[in-house]
Amino acid sequence: MTADPNSQSLNPPDATQEEPAPASAPFDPSGTAKDLIRLTRYGSLGTLDTDGAPYASLVNVATDVDGRPILLVSQLALHTRNILRDARVSLLLAHVGEGDPSAHPRVTIKGRAVATTDPRIRQRFLARHPGSAAYADFGDFGFYRIDPERAHLVAGFGRIHDLDPSQILTDVTGAESLLAAEASAVEHMNEDHGEALALYAVRLLGEEPGPWRTTGLDPDGIDLMAGDRTARLAFPQRVTEGAGLRLTLKLLADRARQKSAGEAGAA
Repeated sequence: MTADPNSQSLNPPDATQEEPAPASAPFDPSGTAKDLIRLTRYGSLGTLDTDGAPYASLVNVATDVDGRPILLVSQLALHTRNILRDARVSLLLAHVGEGDPSAHPRVTIKGRAVATTDPRIRQRFLARHPGSAAYADFGDFGFYRIDPERAHLVAGFGRIHDLDPSQILTDVTGAESLLAAEASAVEHMNEDHGEALALYAVRLLGEEPGPWRTTGLDPDGIDLMAGDRTARLAFPQRVTEGAGLRLTLKLLADRARQKSAGEAGAA
């Protein structure tokens, strides 16, 4: 006989008996690496110097819609001259937190740096690093995209994984209309829906209040930033076109408002 899910048990459990702890979600190396790549604004870039030895430098980082890291670098910099000679690079992105830095997750991406003049790359980088607009158009500066060939994730004891590109990138197949509308959608959200962006960050992600805005959209989620703080809200389902994006953003805003109202009623 099938139990009625709405009926109460005739024999309630002993109140003194401890309830089993909820099972923790299995570790997701792909999701952890993707989040690190999307959320981190700077990293250590490794290039090969003239003598073949590795050279490390600090660079600002953003991502393309599919999650490929993008850089804005000057030809006067040694790392750029190294890239022009040998495009092989590695990029270390790490979560910065309290305590032992080695206890926090980090991912190293190995690949090749490719120069690009794609306007979307420029828009997405400057959205994440608005101060760079002051020199982005200087003649010696240029944008580069890193095409990953392999990634190495260290996320704690026993959580070390080698990942291939498909495991760290967002599939944009069939999302051409979303990509074409991304810049206008970002502008529209920042100009007309700042309240919703703040609700996403504070009510759905547990972030502190701030001047939250979006820096980019992709089929998997929306990137947020307030000052130097970053956050990312995953979509409940994959989005590939404008109508689906509008419905998803409204759904998330409604969910955040309901949570806000519930918390206010409980206070």
